Amino acid sequence: MIKIAPSILNCDFTRLGELIRVVEKAGADMLHLDIMDGHFVPNISFGPMVVRSIKRITHLPLDVHLMIENPKKFIPIFAQAGAKNITVQLETAVDIREEIRAIKNEKLEVGVAINPETPVESLLRHLGQIDMALLMTVEPGYGGQKFIGSVLPKIAQIRSWISRKRLNVDIQVDGGIGLKTAGSAIDSGANILVAGEYIFGSHDPRKALKDLRKLCDLYERRIAPRPR
Repeated sequence: MIKIAPSILNCDFTRLGELIRVVEKAGADMLHLDIMDGHFVPNISFGPMVVRSIKRITHLPLDVHLMIENPKKFIPIFAQAGAKNITVQLETAVDIREEIRAIKNEKLEVGVAINPETPVESLLRHLGQIDMALLMTVEPGYGGQKFIGSVLPKIAQIRSWISRKRLNVDIQVDGGIGLKTAGSAIDSGANILVAGEYIFGSHDPRKALKDLRKLCDLYERRIAPRPR
């Protein structure tokens, strides 16, 4: 099944609870929470207190993406706040194996993300130790950017590697996802779509999500089954 993860980075925070309930009822599979510290990326978002508050108002799994320096220090904090899985950036890791181990010690699912310019080979060697590979399809830090199509071959390469090694690893894409780009990402091998501006920037988030779901269902019928 192709999953949709609305990103609350693009949400109107004065209506956060209301909009979370909207996407929850419209069929979102999880919520994507971008944690930014103003160092690794040139923006600041929110911290564990907001994650903890969101956990109290939704049954959706919280997909926490740490776009921060020294992520290992904060893994237990976000685990306690309610994360179901934590994704760390390969670029911030002194030793990515330590971050992977720290997430597993919290009994959470593990994701590793790479930026558009990072060689995909740097991620391949870790696929056997993780649950999800996240490929950024925009430069991280801000919502509403244009999808970077040059990432598509990287998605396909990772999907091919996963298939050859018979691994149970999801491929998530984040950045510029909407009706015009989701199909290409799915065809390349992605099975989790993070959508922020497309959903929360629309006049009708419920309809936007349902339209994206219809598109995902259409593409899923055309391709081989994906993991999970």
